[in-house]
Amino acid sequence: MTKVDDIHEDRTRVDADHARQVAEQARETRWDRPSFGKELFLGRLRLDLIDPLPRGETSVEGEAFLERLRVFCETKVDGPQIERDAWIPDEVINGLKDLGAFGIKIPRAYGGLGLPAVYYHRALMLVGTANPSIGALLSAHQSIGVPQPVKMFGTEQQKQEFLPRCVREITAFLLTEPDVGSDPARLATSAVPNEDGSSYTLDGVKLWTTNGVLADLLVVMARVPASEGHRGGITAFVVEADAEGITVENRNSFLGLRGIENGVTRLHNVVVPAANRIGREGDGLKIALKTLNTGRLSLPALCTAASKWSLRIARQWSSQRVQWGRPIGEHEAIAGKISFIAATSFALEAVLEVSGRLADADRHDIRIEAALAKLFSTELSWQVADELVQIRGGRGYETAESLAARGERGVPAEQMLRDMRINRIFEGSSEIMRLLIAREAVDAHLSVAGDIIDPKADMQHKARAAARAGAFYARWLPTLVAGRGQVPSAFGAYGPLSEHLRFVERASRRLARQIFYGMSRWQARLEHHQLFLGRIVDIGAELYAMSASCVYARSPGQDESAVELADAFCNQSRCRVEHLFRQLWRNTDANDRVISRQVLENRYPWLEEGILDASIDGPWIAEARNGPSQRQNHRRIVSG
Repeated sequence: MTKVDDIHEDRTRVDADHARQVAEQARETRWDRPSFGKELFLGRLRLDLIDPLPRGETSVEGEAFLERLRVFCETKVDGPQIERDAWIPDEVINGLKDLGAFGIKIPRAYGGLGLPAVYYHRALMLVGTANPSIGALLSAHQSIGVPQPVKMFGTEQQKQEFLPRCVREITAFLLTEPDVGSDPARLATSAVPNEDGSSYTLDGVKLWTTNGVLADLLVVMARVPASEGHRGGITAFVVEADAEGITVENRNSFLGLRGIENGVTRLHNVVVPAANRIGREGDGLKIALKTLNTGRLSLPALCTAASKWSLRIARQWSSQRVQWGRPIGEHEAIAGKISFIAATSFALEAVLEVSGRLADADRHDIRIEAALAKLFSTELSWQVADELVQIRGGRGYETAESLAARGERGVPAEQMLRDMRINRIFEGSSEIMRLLIAREAVDAHLSVAGDIIDPKADMQHKARAAARAGAFYARWLPTLVAGRGQVPSAFGAYGPLSEHLRFVERASRRLARQIFYGMSRWQARLEHHQLFLGRIVDIGAELYAMSASCVYARSPGQDESAVELADAFCNQSRCRVEHLFRQLWRNTDANDRVISRQVLENRYPWLEEGILDASIDGPWIAEARNGPSQRQNHRRIVSG
């Protein structure tokens, strides 16, 4: 059996322990810089870490670029055409290249614009409202494509070779496989080193390669077999998209984002120079996760833009549409929805701005903040989109072209709803994000007490862990009893928002206590209580959003009316937080697990009777054996 065959056989035998070990080895274990999010889950509201906000760098070049980009989007981008044709025209892509939109964050020394993250986010907001597929194109290229990992982890030679190309060439990130999603331990694409170590031969199939259909350069994650002189493991490579042996076997079609070029890519005997390896062998997942720490903020930018657009449409429509003698916005049922959209839009902008400035300042560890921003923004913006469609009624369900054809304003609310849905799955589904954040939230506890609950630890390790845990909890637990949130005058500098920050402080300590209770009750089994952990994370996300909203509302240059929106959001958020706290211990989780198991065991076949299944026949997961392609190459070349 060959080394490649070994990889395919091994992935079918991956057990939970090994999968957990691979994920654990990939995460960053050090906390050598302060983290607002980490402190929040420990019951400490460290507002000093975000207030005053790091000063947003005002760039003359950045402002000029945004203005050019705005004019380009208004005059050269035909959003409905992209929706109809299901692709972004070459002239639009080339126009974006000419503007420098593919190199916004690439340093000027390598030919890029070298702009801060906040300008990158504002650029995504512009293009995302011109057409969301353009936002996905630029985001996939700059947040997870070649530029970011090479900039962060590449050698100087790699930076000089690849970054100038990324200013005018499109890149893609290839990790997911037909049978591998969020469990990288089962990744099967292989990268076998040749005898003299000068190159690797890649074989495998990659799925959902956003930009992969028209990319010039690829970041490919592949497993190097361990052997003498090779530590092996999942490794990152920069690969030429037109290399011999690469075939784009399919361009995938989706519910929304019809203009994205997302495909299935087969690699067969693709020879890649060892000089194209990013970092060491086995560091691929670490590189991917660190890249995403700031790269994840691209989705909050697109979500914020969509929410702000929803607010504009809701305001204009609700003041024009009259029912029962009054504009519908004056009826309480609709007023509640408008208030939710307005308050949430402000909070999303606050979370994006605070997180973006923290990223630019580069003084904090923002892995938790970025993950919370992604989770919170994608979940809340989806609710905003759904509420807009409801406010628009039948017109919300009707396409923009159909509306325009019968003489009304062509508002693409239904398209926006379809386009937004993927954000809860992109770059880590909400369920995976909750588990990822939960792991970071309990990190301090596992650091001191992990061996106590580890069934594999011997008595000597357990004894040392017990001593560490005793010392840690003797200092930490008393801090959760009382705090500034119980002092009526605390946070007085925030004026009418002070009561909300007192709530956040109290809720943060309460949250920390619940985490401790959960660990004490379930110990090593805590990881299986994913709904409990999910609620813990959702509470943390709300508290982060409330903190960011209060700080952002009082930041220099902010409109004084921002305090009203921050107050409205915090009131709404507090209701959600209280509901989540109640659900921690009063829920149907145990019964739900039983019912789910019985459904999977086919206990209720009668419930599925009386229907037809319109699915197209085929296996649930496509066979993805390595080998030469038997299909047409669907790669698209953008003519320059």
